[in-house]
Amino acid sequence: MTFGGGGIQEGDVRNEKEISSIFTEFPDISCVIHFAGLKAVGESSLIPLQYYDVNVSGSINLVKTMLRHGCKNLVFSSSATVYGDPEVLPVDESCRTGTMSSVYGRNKFFVEEFIRDTCSSSVGLNAFILRYFNPIGAHPSGEIGEDPKGLPNNLMPYVSKVAVGTLPELQVFGDDYDTIDGTGVRDYIHVVDLANGHVKAVEKLEGGWGGCEEVNLGTGRGYSVMELVEGMKKASGRDIKYKIVGRREGDVAAVYCDPTKAEKLLGWKAELGLEEACESTWKWQSQNPEGYTVEEIKQ
Repeated sequence: MTFGGGGIQEGDVRNEKEISSIFTEFPDISCVIHFAGLKAVGESSLIPLQYYDVNVSGSINLVKTMLRHGCKNLVFSSSATVYGDPEVLPVDESCRTGTMSSVYGRNKFFVEEFIRDTCSSSVGLNAFILRYFNPIGAHPSGEIGEDPKGLPNNLMPYVSKVAVGTLPELQVFGDDYDTIDGTGVRDYIHVVDLANGHVKAVEKLEGGWGGCEEVNLGTGRGYSVMELVEGMKKASGRDIKYKIVGRREGDVAAVYCDPTKAEKLLGWKAELGLEEACESTWKWQSQNPEGYTVEEIKQ
């Protein structure tokens, strides 16, 4: 957990005692952005108990501890996976949820329900449930980027590791979807835009807004897996080897959002696109081909 002027405090959201001690040490905490969780669709089907323990139980522990310490503003990191295989595109916040095919998606849906129920009670919790689409990219300086350990579970870091030469080839899960080129289509949002969306949500809560609202954070534009691969080829100037394999459990053909509500409610709109995301990712990956060093992590 990070705090303005408080540095980094390590804790486990499943451990109420640890989280409570942080609120005790920093009694002026007035808002929590809840990112903590496990987040790989494929992995969630392999280790569901761990996903429910961290993502659902951990969220309940965190909110209980917040309220016990008088902190009643929450920004929750949810996901577009709660929409499952959408009935219509683009997806807006009124679209059906709760029909997800992955454990990860069900985790997010259950936590959303818990937050909505808590906000509707008499405890006074206010929350923005931010439904991320597919975050990609890195800080434009190239100093902060995504560094998964082992095989990446997400597309962009996998592609960038193939481009830099630390992985031999990309596996593309399915090329027989009803999309522009047969590969899955997603709404890829630059992490800098995503971060700004959280700032806007916190500012709204700190300004006295009350309630509970779900808000899509995305660009409103879908790109296929192969379009992203081509974008990284252009950014890196390198060939990216890939192999088509079978579909992955839990994946759907296409998901991209209608971001209108975010602009109206939060005054937020995505400003960066796929090109900037590929360029910043390559800057990070080419400067850090092996990821962060132990010394950098300690810092």
